[in-house]
Amino acid sequence: MESQFPIIQVVDEQGNIEDLNVEQKLTKEFVQRFYHHLVRIRTFDRKCVSLQRQGRIGTYAPFEGQEASQVGSALALNTDDWLFPSYRDHGATMTFGHSLRNILLFWNGRNEGCVPPNGKKIFPPGIPIATQLPHAVGAAYAEQRKGTKNVAIVYFGDGATSEGDFHEGLNLASVLNAPVVFFNQNNGFAISVPLHKQMKTKTIAQKALAYDIEGKRIDGNDVFAVYFETMKALDKARNGEGPTLIESVTWRYGAHTTADDPTKYRDQLESQNRRESTDPITRVERLLKNKGWFDPEWVTQLEDEVSKEIDAAIMEMENFPKANAVDIFDYVFEKPTWTISEQKDAFLQLKRGDQHANSR
Repeated sequence: MESQFPIIQVVDEQGNIEDLNVEQKLTKEFVQRFYHHLVRIRTFDRKCVSLQRQGRIGTYAPFEGQEASQVGSALALNTDDWLFPSYRDHGATMTFGHSLRNILLFWNGRNEGCVPPNGKKIFPPGIPIATQLPHAVGAAYAEQRKGTKNVAIVYFGDGATSEGDFHEGLNLASVLNAPVVFFNQNNGFAISVPLHKQMKTKTIAQKALAYDIEGKRIDGNDVFAVYFETMKALDKARNGEGPTLIESVTWRYGAHTTADDPTKYRDQLESQNRRESTDPITRVERLLKNKGWFDPEWVTQLEDEVSKEIDAAIMEMENFPKANAVDIFDYVFEKPTWTISEQKDAFLQLKRGDQHANSR
């Protein structure tokens, strides 16, 4: 079955162009644009891990190693398309135009973090596994009924393919011929469970056969393969030719979240070897060097610019008005139950006591 779903690659690990059909499109400016986004989201990701370790945000889900999958797919979208992320796809939402401050607010436990910029159709991150897939189908079908050319892309990991929502989403999209792209980032593990313990199928892409839709596998560390193949799937959906399931084969270097210890279940030497051989940013650097386009001064300036941009967003997040803790009680039910009212009264009494103690 793997032979029926070969991994599509445009640029190999050494930065050589494998697909000559797109070589003319890989201009210096085009490649630098992708490199900019890759560096930007990796810098953000590393700063968030640091913020969590300092206690400045809550538990965080890193994505380092998966940058090409998120950047390449998000850059293929049109402005009016829908993006349905999981909790690990803030690299894609950043690339699509989400507010960095609001993404940080989300990781600081604030509801405001779920609000996208005006005009951006970005769904709140899906925390329960795979629940965002049926939502994406619904949004895509609504666009179809309205007669627009807008499509939806929905992100999920390999573990999500073991959930009922995955199968329900694909089945409904198939029946409705909905303009949606299912974008799976297969990093080989659902937290601590390796792929071979999740499923007997050799690929995730082949699951598309059950729903009579197109399935394809791509090198998820090749940002250009991700971009061009996602673009094909999006265009197909826009033209009424149905949904696509994309399996983007990638590798995440770090933990599932900052509350996790990957050394307990995953060979860290494998991560180090992949960082040296298949890293998505290193691959684009090699392409730039092969073409004679690599400019160390430009790279240094870029790194400085994105660092300052992210630092400014962190400052905005930390200066954001403090949450009103009473909201916890006021927005559970339409009318508070007696238990909620008692808890609220006890909380307010405790709060008044703290204020009195602090004023002494």
